[in-house]
Amino acid sequence: MTTAQATTKRATLQILPVTVSQLLSAPQVGHGAFVIGYLELHQVSVVGVVRRSAHYDTNVQYCVDDMTGPPLLVKQWVGEEATPICPGTYVKVTGCLRGGSDQKVLLALNVRCLQELNEITSHMMEVVQAHMQLFGKAFDVNMNPTAGPGAGGVLPIGLSTIQGEVLHVIRTYAASGDGIGIHELKTQLGFLSSTDLRTSLAFLLNEGHIFSTVDQHHFKSTEH
Repeated sequence: MTTAQATTKRATLQILPVTVSQLLSAPQVGHGAFVIGYLELHQVSVVGVVRRSAHYDTNVQYCVDDMTGPPLLVKQWVGEEATPICPGTYVKVTGCLRGGSDQKVLLALNVRCLQELNEITSHMMEVVQAHMQLFGKAFDVNMNPTAGPGAGGVLPIGLSTIQGEVLHVIRTYAASGDGIGIHELKTQLGFLSSTDLRTSLAFLLNEGHIFSTVDQHHFKSTEH
């Protein structure tokens, strides 16, 4: 698949669960759409806490923070009867990403207050699962297709979903002599916190699934 072909690929999920950092780092392609990897974004969902709100005649603007990056600006068109959401409230936002490279705005189709805080964890797991599903066939640093967990790249038994995702990304960089650095891992796995990433790396190192290369911050899989 060429880059041009890949950028036109659309997500099979009707609403793609994402993190704020993924949206803020999503590049814009020629026709104005945003992409994650090479998937064109349409409707997405994020979960976070409202940090600030501003109320206008026709819309309400929120800064929503999920702790994966800077807060994201959310704009919701409302009528006079709408009840504003107070700062400090956890919400799930469904909408479409708009804007340019200077500022991105999530135009909300729906903003719902969370009933239980475990919805935060559920959403993050959905983000991980969606990423693995959509990138089952990933690309290495040379843009060559490489099998993912569902296509011949079977992950070891006993790994958590997050550990499996980290290992999968490390495997996709097998063609690079130095492997993948921790900063690139953080970019590829923007939905993970630094703590989760480092904990997963420590586990994979201790269990012999990966090894460090040129320094303690570059890794390769032991199976490649």
